Amino acid sequence: MITVIIPALNEQDTIAKVVEHCAAEKDVTEIIVVDDQSTDSTRMVAEGAGAKVIISAKRGKGISMKEGIAAATNQVLVFLDADIHPYPTETVRKLTAPILNNECDFVKGAFARNAGRVTELVAKPLLKIFYPELSDFQQPLSGMIAGKKAFFSKIDFFQDYGVDVGILIDMFLMQARVKEVNIGYIENKSKPWQMLGKMSSEVSRAIIRRATMRNGNSVGLDELGTVNIITSEMEHVMKEEMDTLNKMVVFDMDNTLLLGRFIDTCAQKFNFADKLKDLRKTERNPAVLTKRIAMLIRGLSQGDLLETAASIPIVADAEMVVGILQQNGVKVGIISDSYQIVVEYIKNQLGADFAFANRLEFFEGKATGEVIIPAMFYNNIESKCGHAICKTNVLQQMARKYNVAMTNCVAIGDSENDLCMIEQAGLGIAFCTDNEKLKKSADKVIDKPSFTGLLNMVNINGLRIQKITENILT
Repeated sequence: MITVIIPALNEQDTIAKVVEHCAAEKDVTEIIVVDDQSTDSTRMVAEGAGAKVIISAKRGKGISMKEGIAAATNQVLVFLDADIHPYPTETVRKLTAPILNNECDFVKGAFARNAGRVTELVAKPLLKIFYPELSDFQQPLSGMIAGKKAFFSKIDFFQDYGVDVGILIDMFLMQARVKEVNIGYIENKSKPWQMLGKMSSEVSRAIIRRATMRNGNSVGLDELGTVNIITSEMEHVMKEEMDTLNKMVVFDMDNTLLLGRFIDTCAQKFNFADKLKDLRKTERNPAVLTKRIAMLIRGLSQGDLLETAASIPIVADAEMVVGILQQNGVKVGIISDSYQIVVEYIKNQLGADFAFANRLEFFEGKATGEVIIPAMFYNNIESKCGHAICKTNVLQQMARKYNVAMTNCVAIGDSENDLCMIEQAGLGIAFCTDNEKLKKSADKVIDKPSFTGLLNMVNINGLRIQKITENILT
C-alpha cells in the first residue's frame, strides 16, 4: 500500500533503526533503501533489517530518489532521511494520512525544531519573492515527504542540496494539492557552518532556476535586482559578523604537524622499537599504555628528547599558516598524547598559543619513567564522550578559556585518537591519513602534507567569503 524510500550514503549506524521504524507501520508493504555507493556497511545492514536495497548508478540524492521511485510498486511514496534516529512515533502515518484520505497529493513533513540557518536566511526570503504561496511553509527544505507516485514521476530532480525545495516548487507548479504536516520532535544535527555557503548556493539556484521556468517566462530584472540587493547586504553583514567571532584551531602533533611520530622516532634512535610494538599489541587500556611507554624512555635526558624532536621535519607551511591564523585573531594550539616537553618545543617553533600533552617526570635532567596524564584529559561532567581519557576534554576547556564556541573550533588530526575531537569540533579535518573511520567522520580531508588549504576552510578575515548567490544562474 505504501512504499518508503530511503536514500542513504554511509549511514550504517542508523539505517537499521530507520528501516525498523518503517516496518512497524502496518500500511507499509515495501521499504527501499537506495544506497548511494556507500563505502561502509550500509547495504548489508539495510538488507539485514529487511529492506530491499538498490545500488545507485551515480551519486546524488536526486538520482537516488528517482531510482527509488522507478522501483516502487505502490502508488503512495514516502521519503525519509537515513541519518535520523529516533523518528517520532507514527511518522509514516502522519505523512501519508492526508494522501490516503484524498485530502492532498503531496505532504511536506515539518518537525519540532527551529528551522535551520539556510532555511531562515536563504530559502524563506527567496520563496517570499518568487513563490509567495509557499512562503508560509515552516521547513521547505525538509527531506521527510510523502506523495503520489504519479506526481513524483514527473519531477526533474536536482542533484544537490536544492533537491527538497525543488520538489516542493515542482509540486506547486504541477498544481498538486500540497500540505505541511508536523510529525513531532526530531534531533537533527545541524550542518557545520563551513557547509552553509555550498548549501545556500544550491538552494538559491534551485529556487531561482525553477522561477525562470514558471509559466514559461523568465524571471524579471526587478525580482533579480531585489535578490541582488538582499544578498549583497547579507554578505556584508555576515562578513562583519564572521570577523567578530572568536575562532580556535587545534592541531594534533604526531603525523600532523610533524612528518613522523615522536615516540616511534625515539624508539628507532634508542633501540626499543620491538618493545614498543609489543606494548601496542598487548595493552588496550590507554592510560596504562601511556604509563608503560614512558618506562621505555627512562634514563633519556631532556636533550635527548629535544634532539629527537628536532630531527623530525615539521610540515613546510605550518609556521606560515599558524602566523596567518593568529594575525586574524584565531587562537592556535596543539593537543597531543605525546609529551609536554616535545609539544612545547613544537609550539615555540611555530609560535602557537598553547600546547597540552602528557608530562614526563625528570630527575637531574633525565626521565624517571614516570608520566602524569593532566587532569584536563580526563572524563568529566561536561565530557562529550564516554572515554576515560580524551583530547576533546582539553579542547572543550580551552574553548571555554578563550570564549570560543565549540562550533567555531577546528580540529585537525590523523589517527583514531583524534576521532572524538574531530567529531565534536565545528570543523573536523582528517590530515594525511589512511584511517577510513576518521575520514568518514571528518568534515574535510586534507590528503597532502600542507595546511595552506586550511585558510579557506576557516573563513578568516581577509579571505574571500563565498557568496550565497555565486554561480546561481550558471
